[in-house]
Amino acid sequence: MSHIEAELNSQPDCWERAAEAAAGHGQVLGATGERVALVGCGTSYFMAQSVAALRESAGLGETDAYAASEYPVGRTYDRVIALTRSGTTTEVLELLARLRGSTRTTAITADPHTPVMTAADDVVVLDFADEESVVQTRFATTAFTLLRAHLGLHTPQAVADARAALAEPLPEGLVESTQFSFLGQGWTNGLAQEAALKMREASLSWTEAYPAMEYRHGPISISTTGTATWMFGAAPEGLAEQVRATGALWIEGTLDPLAELVRAQRLAVAVAAARGLDPDRPRHLTRSVVLASA
Repeated sequence: MSHIEAELNSQPDCWERAAEAAAGHGQVLGATGERVALVGCGTSYFMAQSVAALRESAGLGETDAYAASEYPVGRTYDRVIALTRSGTTTEVLELLARLRGSTRTTAITADPHTPVMTAADDVVVLDFADEESVVQTRFATTAFTLLRAHLGLHTPQAVADARAALAEPLPEGLVESTQFSFLGQGWTNGLAQEAALKMREASLSWTEAYPAMEYRHGPISISTTGTATWMFGAAPEGLAEQVRATGALWIEGTLDPLAELVRAQRLAVAVAAARGLDPDRPRHLTRSVVLASA
């Protein structure tokens, strides 16, 4: 079994631990009504997008998400929360340094022996969700669950659905598809983007992600026999029928959207195996992007 397989299979247990731990970190994860920004790179950026949309849509405060390199330093927030599995990503550390003394910062990380421990004002360590694989699975979803539980929006059903996502077979014909489109709405948009990234990283697949209502505005033209379109959450009326009419395989997201991401992670591993690839060591990628000083 690859590292990524073992790690993605452990997610339900990790989520339960994160949900239990959330109450102990409430003071550093953004109070109700505070203006909050979440930042990250790669997978962490997409999870930040989902958390931001979930928090704001629940009426808990204005919330934005940025790639760490694109953060608007002149903008005012009560707190900036950085997601960084490795604790060493250059863009995140540089941003935290710029914010020091002006904006309160929190880092959520997996490694307590890295520079982020002193770069941020407050730190939450999820070392039980750290990973051997370069490709992120459980850290990202566990950090999301920590924040979701902090917002009062986590339920045991998400964990039950994750167990179902791990136990049930993937839809017939999905692994053989030549192209994959992931769709979301609201807070599931970031999850759809992350699902697409997993497919690109682990299996070198041609994969895209879009807001569901935007799919009719051009991207549906790539749908045809042999392609797959996967919806995270409830689909807009009529979209499933339109996609099926192209000959494409339509995958309806029936589980909690975070559990649907677990299913997509499994798909990435399955496609990698079918293509003879090592999903633990994707080409051109490392665990953390550490840039040389200018």
